[in-house]
Amino acid sequence: MSGTRVPCEPAEIGSLFLFEKLTPEQLGRLCEEGRVERYEPGPVYTEGDPATCFYVMVEGTVVLSRRVGGDDVEVTRTSQRGVYAGAMQAYLGDRVRQVYNNSLRVTEPTRFFVLPADTFAAIMQEWFPMAVHLLEGLFFGSKSAQQAIGQRERLLALGSLSAGLTHELNNPAAAAVRATEALRERVGKMRRKLGIIAQGTYSPEVMANLIDMQERIAERVAKAPALSPLEAADQEDTLTDWLDDHDIPDGWRIAPTFVQAGVDADWLDQVAPAVDEDILPNAIGWLNYTAETELLMDEIKDSTARISHLVDAAKQYSQLDRAPFQNADVHELLDSTLLMLSGKIGSRIEVVKEYDRTLPKVPAYPAELNQVWTNLVDNAVSAIGSTGGEGTLTVRTARENDRLLVEFRDTGVGIPAEIRERIFDPFFTTKPVGEGTGLGLDISWRIVVDKHHGSIKVESEPGDTRFQVLLPLTDEEVS
Repeated sequence: MSGTRVPCEPAEIGSLFLFEKLTPEQLGRLCEEGRVERYEPGPVYTEGDPATCFYVMVEGTVVLSRRVGGDDVEVTRTSQRGVYAGAMQAYLGDRVRQVYNNSLRVTEPTRFFVLPADTFAAIMQEWFPMAVHLLEGLFFGSKSAQQAIGQRERLLALGSLSAGLTHELNNPAAAAVRATEALRERVGKMRRKLGIIAQGTYSPEVMANLIDMQERIAERVAKAPALSPLEAADQEDTLTDWLDDHDIPDGWRIAPTFVQAGVDADWLDQVAPAVDEDILPNAIGWLNYTAETELLMDEIKDSTARISHLVDAAKQYSQLDRAPFQNADVHELLDSTLLMLSGKIGSRIEVVKEYDRTLPKVPAYPAELNQVWTNLVDNAVSAIGSTGGEGTLTVRTARENDRLLVEFRDTGVGIPAEIRERIFDPFFTTKPVGEGTGLGLDISWRIVVDKHHGSIKVESEPGDTRFQVLLPLTDEEVS
């Protein structure tokens, strides 16, 4: 939008605080190379457009806003003479992308002193070379420091995740190794027991009964119900009594395996008549080895499935072999992040999932959203840790109009009201020195707001802190 050009008076320009120290010659040059424009109520420039001009308000009222999702959020409204906006980084030239970082509009007839961006850059470099060098150093130094610390933070997070994943993988891997060694031993004992049975003078009918019992106990293992510790102890006592009554040696050793396999005294009463009394101990031993073998194979299966699940979660978290931008299920992303961070979360923090599984997929960069979830979960764990380490982390998803809500709620110490507006600022942290860089929430803000056109906000009081991320849905999904 263009304004109406009006006369430029050096004295009036010199009354603005930005130019009050300039000489009459410098003020004259400003009026020669710049201009004064009058704007009627409405927009002056729009965020994201090429930054072609530097604006200094002479009189009127201006409103600066930033785009958050599909909304323009007002940042500043002022009538103070001399406030400025627009191409404020023109002196950096092509080293940065020269676009407007906000939108400017006026609410009443307003006059601006306007300098073309190229002219503003040239005047800055000619009149204030030392200031330009200082500003360049501040800008690029801050940017480099932010990138370096951000990279360091990502490496630290990766190290933490790797340690957690290694710990999680070690448990099922060690269980599979133990079960394999135990299975080798049981199979060896079964071969010896089979040799003993083969040396006996057993009729084909008795051998057929033994094989039938073996098949039946294998089926029971597959269908064994889960028992509470008290129920298991009661059944072990009952089975031990049954084995002792039938003169089976070491009945107290066999009973726990039978209980885990779903075998009870009633079942043994049915199978015992199928063999002669003199071979019942060997038959029970044979069935015990069969049950142990089936249970060990189930343990190996569960352990390897757990390893496979962890690897899948790691791939989901890192988004390996997947397109950077895709329609993603946020629940899959949340689950993979929580699993990857389970070692850090620990057993003292209860994780509650309140998912709305009817929610559609969202267009997103999944790997970057996982980084957001990681930062928010990490902060929640730290907040709960400050209260003694015990608490609840609730992850909730829901639909709010045309947006998908992901909420992280913790029972930690909370965020004081006086610093709540600063937590998304770069390098601001409440963690002790060395424990936080102050970039986690800044990175999260950039990913959610700038890259996904969503929003992120926080509500907090002691014992109830909620970070809420709102992501837009596609038009097709909304309709």
